[in-house]
Amino acid sequence: MTLNFHEYGSGRPLIILHGLFGSLDNWHTLSKAFGASYRVFAIDQRNHGRSPHSDVFSYEAMSEDLKGFLDDHHLTAAHVLGHSMGGKTAMQFALSYPERVDKLIVVDIAPRAYSPLHDEIFDALLSLDLSRYSSRQEVEAALATKIPDFAVRQFVMKNLDRDESGAFRWKMNLAAIHRNYGEIANAIESNHPFAKPTLFVQSTRSGYIRDSDVPHIRQLFPQSQVVRIEAGHWIDAEAPQEFSRVVLDFLGNP
Repeated sequence: MTLNFHEYGSGRPLIILHGLFGSLDNWHTLSKAFGASYRVFAIDQRNHGRSPHSDVFSYEAMSEDLKGFLDDHHLTAAHVLGHSMGGKTAMQFALSYPERVDKLIVVDIAPRAYSPLHDEIFDALLSLDLSRYSSRQEVEAALATKIPDFAVRQFVMKNLDRDESGAFRWKMNLAAIHRNYGEIANAIESNHPFAKPTLFVQSTRSGYIRDSDVPHIRQLFPQSQVVRIEAGHWIDAEAPQEFSRVVLDFLGNP
């Protein structure tokens, strides 16, 4: 699968993987900042952004997508940074192809299985008949009844697009994502730990990484460290300067 991407800067390669319902656009500001020191590839994962759609949606598939991306761009290895779902893709890739990852950065997600956290968002999006609306404001107002959190609503609204006829559509493959959501909630497992430097960035407010997760993290990633940042789940957007400093310190800012 040929993934959509944007490239920034020059130097050693750094791959950035967004989370569920996200896209590379969410990372533009930080990708540009990291591009001052690294050759950054911000990627749309399958079924997201402007990458191809597929009925297959799993971490194994997205890990293979990433391997193909590195092969296509003649990258022997790269630093890999992933947020939330992208963090699990990054973990799966590092465990499957450790020789292709220099340093690993996982943002606010643990390798464990998660209970469903997005049912309300799926319900809101799947119950919406986009053909009824002629403006983005109308769509947002309709979503507000089921997604009252403004920040979450704005995040989801970034997926709203128009087709060739001008009708609204979702850029993401909503049906496939929903159908395979159980796959995305699954744990990341391996009998072979990733023994290279790994950074887990933990939000102080989201609860996505718990103190009880640390032993499992260290089992799979024995060279890992956990750094806490005062923010919610979207650490990159809520605390960009602190997040950038932590990441560059870990990578070794050239």
